[in-house]
Amino acid sequence: MKKWLKRIGYTLLVIFIFLNVMMAFQAYNFTHFYAGVPKPKRPEEISTKEKLSSIFFGVKYPKAIVVDSLHIPHQTINIKTEDGINLEAWYGIKNDSLHKGTVILFHGHGSSKSAIIKEAEAFYSFGYNILMVDFRNHGNSEGNTTTIGYIESKDVKAAYDYVQSKGEKNTVLYGISMGAATVMKSINDYNLKPNKVIIEMPFGSLYDAVKGRMRTFHLPEQPFSALLTFWGGTEQRFWAFNFEPWDYATKINCPVLLQWGINDPRVTEAEINHIFKNLASHQKLMIKYAQSAHESLCKKENTKWVKTVGDFLNQ
Repeated sequence: MKKWLKRIGYTLLVIFIFLNVMMAFQAYNFTHFYAGVPKPKRPEEISTKEKLSSIFFGVKYPKAIVVDSLHIPHQTINIKTEDGINLEAWYGIKNDSLHKGTVILFHGHGSSKSAIIKEAEAFYSFGYNILMVDFRNHGNSEGNTTTIGYIESKDVKAAYDYVQSKGEKNTVLYGISMGAATVMKSINDYNLKPNKVIIEMPFGSLYDAVKGRMRTFHLPEQPFSALLTFWGGTEQRFWAFNFEPWDYATKINCPVLLQWGINDPRVTEAEINHIFKNLASHQKLMIKYAQSAHESLCKKENTKWVKTVGDFLNQ
């Protein structure tokens, strides 16, 4: 009996070690992007050997390529964060009497400012200057790692401070997915005072964001989500289970527009409702989009987005 129990114990130990090593590799690749790396093949295009390698060692993902197709006057600028990272941004200024303020836009995980061009052009048409920022380790910005918003809160602060230094009196923070969660964390960490906030599809907690990622890969949430969250935070030197934007919502007192797509496989309705409930603002609005998933709501349901956002800004 003792012999069998010992064998079972060793087997469980080997499985435990294997899962942890595998998740450590996966977490590392989830928090790094590489210039010049080809886009990963689709699962049906790779061999069994390649599949096994990707499961155990993870897959290297390329840095998003920035394509400047922004059809409004703008300049490329660099903003330095408090920890010395140079961020590339596009700054579009309205030189007429229609100027109403400045909207600072932040993209999602693995993306770049190129992905939010349609939103930026809409804000510009509403009468706002726009500042579009590449997060660290994204697009054309410096940096070797991403923390899915934890340290990127410094990037939001740097962009906010830049706009404030220009004498702006009406600053709006806009973020999508990781960008939205990062905006919330920066307001919490640095006591930022934007005039309005627009957040789309923010995850309720980093742990829930990882669970959402598991769902998109059709993998069981446990034990993979807990291990991936643990190793992702450990490798980047923070306790990832404490990264909870729904708690940061309690520090947001300005008017807030929270938006979400009903078909979103990554961020659950329960997370969105929890965030909305916790928002401290007395002027908060939640809009859900019936045809959208975890994607650009502006592109997917443009007419509704333009009216909703335009009305919110004019309030």
